[in-house]
Amino acid sequence: MREPNVLMFWLFRILPHLALLAALLGLWEWAVASGAINTIMVPRPSAIMGAIVELYVTKGTIYQHFFITLAEAVFGFAIGAGVAIALAVSSSLSESFERYVSPYAVVLNVTPGIALTPIIIAWFGYGMGSKIALAAVICFFPIFVNTLTGLRQTDPDREELFRSFGASQRQVFLQLRVPAALPLMFAGLKIGLTTALIGAVVAEFAQATAGVGVLMSRFSFALDMASSLATLLSMTLIGLLLFYTMEFLDDRIVFWRREARLSAVSRARARAWKSDAEK
Repeated sequence: MREPNVLMFWLFRILPHLALLAALLGLWEWAVASGAINTIMVPRPSAIMGAIVELYVTKGTIYQHFFITLAEAVFGFAIGAGVAIALAVSSSLSESFERYVSPYAVVLNVTPGIALTPIIIAWFGYGMGSKIALAAVICFFPIFVNTLTGLRQTDPDREELFRSFGASQRQVFLQLRVPAALPLMFAGLKIGLTTALIGAVVAEFAQATAGVGVLMSRFSFALDMASSLATLLSMTLIGLLLFYTMEFLDDRIVFWRREARLSAVSRARARAWKSDAEK
């Protein structure tokens, strides 16, 4: 009986949002059809839907650009996150190292990413390299700060308990400080992943031959606003895909923050221990 109850719960939770969205789209359609809004600047929702069908079904133009932008964001995020986590871990272990690294991280953060775009394109060229580099630079700071903050916030009582059991410095770090830092680290990773997408798209707007940003620029210059907005929704789709992928990993790895996941993991481990004991 639980499944129908859960289904009804989600149905009643989603229905108001769907009704509001339908009302807004209907008002938008009426405003454009009545001439209250210029159709050149703001197309009808039905025209945007037609452009989406054309991009994804009729012509399939979007797919090459979609996966190029996705790859640029993911590779840039992987590089930026790897460097950020490595520097954050090193900074948490050595205050001297942190004193030298933190000022450069702050300088990199306060420098507008869009201002770096011409320099990065000059260094890495017009291919995917410059888009990956800008994505890595932009996503670096939130991951670095969140990871370092999480590693610094250790419960003294728990650390004292570990010491009383004879835990080594390495064991304290890996089994206490790292798990305690994971929630903040994943918060930084979620922010960094979406900002990596922003960096890739900004670089595409500046200079590129392929990518969702390039496709949107072409449609905008041609005043094909329906296709331009349909491409913008494709960017949103990439962002949602990246965000919820990280959300899934957060749910699986940092499972103890959610009661349902904690119970599920506890039951699975209990079954595993029981099975090992029976053997």
